[in-house]
Amino acid sequence: MLELGILLSLIAINGAFSLSELAVVSARKTRLKRMVEDGRRGAASALALAEDPGRFLSTVQIGITLVGIISGAFSGATLGHQLRDFLLHKGFSLTFADTAGYGAVIGLITYLSVVVGELLPKNLALRNAEVIACRMAPTMSVISRIASPLVWILDSSTRSLFWLVGASTQFHNTVTDEEIKTLVAEAKISGVIEPHEQEMITAVLRLGDRTARAVMTPRTEVEWLDLSKSREDLWTQLLNAGHSWLPVGKASPENLIGVIAVRETVSASIASNSFDVEVHIRHAPIVPDSADALDVLDKLRKTKVPIMLVHDEYGHFEGIVTPADILDAIVGSFWSDEGLEEKEFIKRADGSWLLAGWMPVDEMAEMLGMKLPERRSYETVAGLIIDEFNRIPELGEVAVIDDWHFEIVDLDGRRIDKILASKINPLT
Repeated sequence: MLELGILLSLIAINGAFSLSELAVVSARKTRLKRMVEDGRRGAASALALAEDPGRFLSTVQIGITLVGIISGAFSGATLGHQLRDFLLHKGFSLTFADTAGYGAVIGLITYLSVVVGELLPKNLALRNAEVIACRMAPTMSVISRIASPLVWILDSSTRSLFWLVGASTQFHNTVTDEEIKTLVAEAKISGVIEPHEQEMITAVLRLGDRTARAVMTPRTEVEWLDLSKSREDLWTQLLNAGHSWLPVGKASPENLIGVIAVRETVSASIASNSFDVEVHIRHAPIVPDSADALDVLDKLRKTKVPIMLVHDEYGHFEGIVTPADILDAIVGSFWSDEGLEEKEFIKRADGSWLLAGWMPVDEMAEMLGMKLPERRSYETVAGLIIDEFNRIPELGEVAVIDDWHFEIVDLDGRRIDKILASKINPLT
């Protein structure tokens, strides 16, 4: 019984090394840093081991190897011999007793080593990596210091081999956008977050990859004041304006000179019993259409005027960006005076999708499972279709892109209004 107890203790020690190894390797450094700030016992040691995984893994490998050698030799020399003598005493032949004795012991030790020494601790480590890492790290740090000569030899040898093959010894524990989206999707399935929260988080991540052109209100939809019109027309437009801020120009949107606050202008004109638009014009910042959407958001937060004019590389006016445009990119359209905004997409009973031409192409690609080129000159579904045809398509024309049929079902002049997307092989 003593020998069996020693053997089980060795297997348990092996399990402790395996538990520590996977817990520290799987633990997120950001969570460990937060635990250190909270004063969690063992968190500092766990973070130190995670920061230098080469030395830690060398320590674990030394411990696992030594335990394996000792348990193998002990089981064969002691338990195997005892079981063989027991079988001989029961009248079995020497050949059978020898084979069965050692074979049974090796099989039992292998089973316990795999289940108790590997699978069970590793499964436990994956369930709560940071907590287990904090508990095991102080002991592993002590073992690492005791075995420091051997640890140094193994760690140096590993680094030398990395150098010979031209690989970096730095460990990169980075998180990609796709991993975050996957975690958020899993959190939604498990009920940790609501579906609308998942949509907003995904939209925020998507916003970081967009440009000003992708979030702006295009010039064809911008309401602006034309100073070349009569004072009566300007006053009527101000009273019926659907926005709180309006760009101001002369004769053409290419000649914008600033913006005005509608309410402020109307109130001041009524109070002074005079109407002069130019008195109330304010300077509006100009951003290039290639500017990152997050940079535009940062500028909007700092500017005194909540509207920015978007120009292309040639200086042509392309549209405007307001806080409402940024919010729309994150949470979707709101109720307007005209009723609900036009839907970006509608899924039909046959599995096809009716898409609005102005729908952001990255949203469409994510929804349909398509892959878009990293460098592209378009931001909408209509832009994708025009890029494919290299011209303005006619009504009813079809483009085949990435196993999808895109049929033009509605045109508004030269603008692509509606597209019907159908999977070529719907069963795949």
